[in-house]
Amino acid sequence: MSALSGRTLSHPAKSAPLRSRIARSRITRSRTTKRRTAGPHAAGPRAAWSPRTRRRLAADAALLVVAAAFVLPLAWLILASLDGEATLRVSAPNSPTLDNFQAVWTDEITFTPMLNSLLLCGGATILTVACAALAAYPLSRFRSRLIRPYLLTILFSTCLPITAIMVPVYGLFVQVDLIDTMYGTALFLAASQLPFAIWLMKNFMDGVPVILEEAAWTDGASWLQSLVRVILPLMGPGITVVMIYSFIMMWGNFFVPFMLLLTPDQLPASVSIFTFFGNYGQVAYGQLAAFSILYSTPVILLYVLIARRMGGGFALGGAVKG
Repeated sequence: MSALSGRTLSHPAKSAPLRSRIARSRITRSRTTKRRTAGPHAAGPRAAWSPRTRRRLAADAALLVVAAAFVLPLAWLILASLDGEATLRVSAPNSPTLDNFQAVWTDEITFTPMLNSLLLCGGATILTVACAALAAYPLSRFRSRLIRPYLLTILFSTCLPITAIMVPVYGLFVQVDLIDTMYGTALFLAASQLPFAIWLMKNFMDGVPVILEEAAWTDGASWLQSLVRVILPLMGPGITVVMIYSFIMMWGNFFVPFMLLLTPDQLPASVSIFTFFGNYGQVAYGQLAAFSILYSTPVILLYVLIARRMGGGFALGGAVKG
């Protein structure tokens, strides 16, 4: 009795909640340890389909839909060009053939219109880049209160639809005797692409330091010499972007040559492609697909040949010291 009297005995009713809490804490620790050991997929389907995961899956699904919208027309273009009985369905040809390419590989259908397109779009692109460089130089180097309104006006002019101004342009070309001429059509194509080309060229020209021009002026160069020998060589990637954009937009222009050129021998490839559509709703889909592939080849080759210069940035390394 004396040994028992020296100890403090706990009441069974008070020790029961303590035991239950200890047991629950041990169970919780063991579950946490198992989840950490097993990985994230062992926590159940709720943890696997978290809001972040659902958003990522929705974004991936949207990207797949957009990719399909681009891939399916390209797949039809390639498959239909090799199918002698092509339709609008995307299906592999039963017996692939090159008859569609042989049918369009003629002077009247392909070579003459492609040559007209190269002359028309190439000349208009050179004119656009030259005028854009001359117009962007004062906008980039001189400060005035009228520059910002002028740039906004240029940007607004790019939003005008070409169909809204073709009627007065057609009347003007008839009056000045420029209708049905290649140089007149090239002049209008260059004028239609010039506003956005000036906007792009000005932004690229702002990246060239003014101190380089000041050094050229110190050596006796004029503003035209500093533009041609200093600024333009340093903004080669910018000129490349403007040139590619202008050429692609002119190459795919159908409405302007269709309205301003009347002689069939002067029509570019963007207009001659209309001949594959029959008068009674019948379309030669195989030949149309083959001609479309040939029609896209010059633009792809142009991009591949000068793609290296687009990612190089401005060649300003070592030009400015200090």
